[in-house]
Amino acid sequence: MEKLKGKRVLIAGASGDIGSATARQLAQSGAQVFVTGRDQTVLDHLAHELALPAEQVFVADLSVESQVNALATAFSATTVPFDILIQASGVGIIKPFEQLVSEDLHTSMAVNFYSTFYLLKACLPAMKAQGKGLIIHLPGVLGKTPMAGASVYAASKYALNGFMKSLREELKRTEIRITQVFLGGVDSGFWDNIDLRVQRDKMIRPDEVAKAIWFLCQQPESGVVSELVLQPFNHQAI
Repeated sequence: MEKLKGKRVLIAGASGDIGSATARQLAQSGAQVFVTGRDQTVLDHLAHELALPAEQVFVADLSVESQVNALATAFSATTVPFDILIQASGVGIIKPFEQLVSEDLHTSMAVNFYSTFYLLKACLPAMKAQGKGLIIHLPGVLGKTPMAGASVYAASKYALNGFMKSLREELKRTEIRITQVFLGGVDSGFWDNIDLRVQRDKMIRPDEVAKAIWFLCQQPESGVVSELVLQPFNHQAI
């Protein structure tokens, strides 16, 4: 297995529960962690906790292409290309179709799909020039399996799944690998504003997701884990 010590890792969505837990896990393993997210306060606390220098922290809304390009420019000034890119950002809009408005669709596609497109457009050329890299992407299980009340959310995640699988085909002759992590219910802030009766105590904990990502960051050079599906052991719907 590859070692994480000294690896340059960019975590997008680090102000979320999964992203921040992953930053902690990888920093403890000796990785050089760079973080970005939309919440300045959370990123400041995370940077203080992990003793990250200011040049390894960048607040950005990844659904805005100009902000993504500014992020890439800022980070490229302080480091050589990233060894690992982890895309953990996203937004969840779960409600019946009749309650959806066009803004729900636009937000879901912008935050869940466009942001990944912009991030890879900004970071992939440097990985290609470096000749290797690992992209770990978290589309969620609704990128594989539909659910009632999740039409626009699943649409954005299915789009991501198709996008990443097609990109993997383009990168087959390179040393850049792509791993997709399809997560079931995770006990995170995702559920705070969603009107569904669920048992969050039966969901996967963010720190457990972080351990799975830590494992995936150390894949053998001779192979790749194309997909990982991680589901709660018990049913979490009421």
